[in-house]
Amino acid sequence: MFGVTTSDDYQPVTWVGRHPVHVTTLLVAVHVFAAIVACFLGGAGILGHLAFDSALVWQRGEFWQLATYAFVHSPSALLWFAVEMYMLFVFGREVERFIGRRAFIVLYLFLLLAPTVLLSLWGLWDRAGLAGSPALHFGIFIAFATIYPNIELLLRIQAKWVALALAAISTLQLLAYRDWSAMAVLWVSIAAAFFFIRLRGVGPELVWWGNLKSRWQPKAKFHVVPRSAPRRVVEPENVHESIDPVLEKISKQGINSLTASERRALDRARARLLKKSQ
Repeated sequence: MFGVTTSDDYQPVTWVGRHPVHVTTLLVAVHVFAAIVACFLGGAGILGHLAFDSALVWQRGEFWQLATYAFVHSPSALLWFAVEMYMLFVFGREVERFIGRRAFIVLYLFLLLAPTVLLSLWGLWDRAGLAGSPALHFGIFIAFATIYPNIELLLRIQAKWVALALAAISTLQLLAYRDWSAMAVLWVSIAAAFFFIRLRGVGPELVWWGNLKSRWQPKAKFHVVPRSAPRRVVEPENVHESIDPVLEKISKQGINSLTASERRALDRARARLLKKSQ
């Protein structure tokens, strides 16, 4: 839709008839299935053990919550959930197409686990919780905007400005409610997506990013190249044979026609003849 396939790893996981099923399609299907199950379970206690709670992780060892929180979708927000799944399908498919299936899985796992790992450390001082996947899938959109910053989206606004506007609006909203843990989740998702794509060498070159990478890259090592010995010029034994062409050129074109190397050859021959006559 937006670009071309640049990875040789963009292969479908399976096929349904003649339709390919990629990782992004499977992720949308899993999230939709989880949302439907949540509607039937309602407020059942099992959902409370799937949503992330730093106290339960540290006190009861419910470490599966580090990943399962993203699949807990509230029935009261199904409209926004539908918009979220559409965005995941559209933009996630393009990111997967560009960086390849394996890299996309790594990116998704990174965006899935980074927020809850951060909140687990946060929970050592202040209890934190998290449920749902808006920050995770906003990170997928950030990855898309990093790859295609100048693509025009709704109202012909470039993707980079849409991403910046959404990040600013979300930050101001969380700032108003003083929800610091949610703000940390938002920005760790943005940073994780952006730097994951940038570290793969994708996106327009940024001066500050190039300077930062150059500081961490190892310096080039200089190797001492031994000086080559001057080639020894072997003088011919027969001086007359060596200067005969030069003398013939003088007789035909004059001494002014000699090149610098021919003049040196003539001078050397004269010096050798003078040396022999002494």
